[in-house]
Amino acid sequence: MSRRKKGDKIDGVLMLDKPVGLSSNTALQKARRALNAQKAGHTGTLDPFASGLLPLCFGEATKFSADLLHADKEYVASIKFGETTTTADVEGEIIETRPVDFTEEQLHKALESLTGEIDQIPPMYSALKKDGVRLYELARQGQEIEREPRRVTVYELELLSFNKPEALVRVKCSKGTYVRVLGEDIVKILGCGAHLTALRRTKIADIDISEAVSLQDFEEADIAQRLDMLDPPDRLLSQLEPIELKEELAVRFLHGQSIRITRSENSEKKVKVYRLSDGKRELLGCARLSTDGVLSAERLISNSSN
Repeated sequence: MSRRKKGDKIDGVLMLDKPVGLSSNTALQKARRALNAQKAGHTGTLDPFASGLLPLCFGEATKFSADLLHADKEYVASIKFGETTTTADVEGEIIETRPVDFTEEQLHKALESLTGEIDQIPPMYSALKKDGVRLYELARQGQEIEREPRRVTVYELELLSFNKPEALVRVKCSKGTYVRVLGEDIVKILGCGAHLTALRRTKIADIDISEAVSLQDFEEADIAQRLDMLDPPDRLLSQLEPIELKEELAVRFLHGQSIRITRSENSEKKVKVYRLSDGKRELLGCARLSTDGVLSAERLISNSSN
């Protein structure tokens, strides 16, 4: 006899403004309990000391969470120069203090030199794994292991304000970029220590922090209001080209059959697929569209009607 799943079947995305002091998983579980949702996941962690945009996925939306995990992101970081900490952020212990004697012009030049494709060595205080163990767990045990550098892209690195010894910086970067490491790279150029005192994620792909709701407001709302705060699952797929299928082709697609469609381009791409019926669109899932117009399903919405 199979056990009945606990919670309600809820499909959607909550654009949460995560508060400082909570882990991403704790924020997720609080929102999940508030909705009494069966299934939930997030689109990439924010450190407890960081705040900002954290899209939370429920039900069928969890199938598309990786699309934001790999998207470009934007942050605003507060950096305090002259003090180096064990974690490169405000949660660590200060291990070195040095004078801050550079000018604002020199800071601008340092930021410019770190724009573009760069190699980053991931920090020990990160969620990456070595032989199945999180690096931050090894770091807490006093271990330091060799990490391979990773190629990332810093699209924009803008100085918003500078009041020595602190600066406010906006960063637009590719997936896998560690802003804490960027802070360390800046001070290597300037010749003094530094650490992040605050970090706020303000954008993921085309989703802006202005769309987000606070956890307090979400928990204080009634269940109808909470459900109304959710975006549909395809909000995670906004950067993908839409493909619309009429009923017969939609049924074949849902059965896993490859479909040939007419297209003007000859490049392979990932797309989102909809059933078009009576002028209304129903998300079926995402697919790979080949150069010769063959549509092959990758992830399907399980509650789509056949």
